[in-house]
Amino acid sequence: MTDNAHIRTERHGEIAVVVFDRPEKRNAFNLAMWQSLAATMRALSDDGSLRAVVLRGAGAEAFSAGADISAFEAERGTREKEDHYGEIVHQGMQSIRACIHPTVAMIRGVCIGGGAGIATMCDFRVAGEGIRFGITARNLGIWYPYAEMDPVVQIAGTAVAAEIFIEGRIFNGTEAYQKGLLSRVVPDDRVEEEAMALARRIAEGAPLSARFHKRALVALRGPLPISAEQEAAVNDFVRTEDFQNAFRAFLAKKKPVFQGR
Repeated sequence: MTDNAHIRTERHGEIAVVVFDRPEKRNAFNLAMWQSLAATMRALSDDGSLRAVVLRGAGAEAFSAGADISAFEAERGTREKEDHYGEIVHQGMQSIRACIHPTVAMIRGVCIGGGAGIATMCDFRVAGEGIRFGITARNLGIWYPYAEMDPVVQIAGTAVAAEIFIEGRIFNGTEAYQKGLLSRVVPDDRVEEEAMALARRIAEGAPLSARFHKRALVALRGPLPISAEQEAAVNDFVRTEDFQNAFRAFLAKKKPVFQGR
């Protein structure tokens, strides 16, 4: 498969491995990468010869550090830009959940923000003991979308979701496993071995059975009880002084001061 925008795909028999290939930025995502992720996952979902998909970051330093904040000035910052950006990110995230094949996140190093969001979209998460796992939206005054919060709540419950979204906790692998956020935690040097072994076990099973059960688990969750107005309001954060000040503080490598307005 031909890829672009730092998203590439490797094929290992009946298993596809999607690589976030931007190690110099700790595999942080810009807008083009989110677009490429969605296109890649849709193409893999259409490939009936596959039985599992593994998602990973290039190198051992990071699964993904999330959104590339250095690209915010060009890609975000106004309500019009934010609505467009949010829709592209939503498509990228949901393309993982909508993939017909079981998905495995192979997590090493940093797994923060959108990186943790991607991981929670996967059906399985295999991580090393030394990872850093969390969603730091609060540090920029960003409001995380309902549809991307939902997997965290489904996986670990509202108490852990509150630690992540409100307190801003960053967990290591052992803590994340204890909180129910991970499927497996292993020594850091065994993550790739364990994640690929899991994907092979999935691939050995009946693919139609795996696909049915994946669909059934999503169906049992049912639709989110969220109105269109509530969804639209998620991007109102871009109008707040807190977000604008935090964004400028980040670029200046300073700690933001939030005023609640």
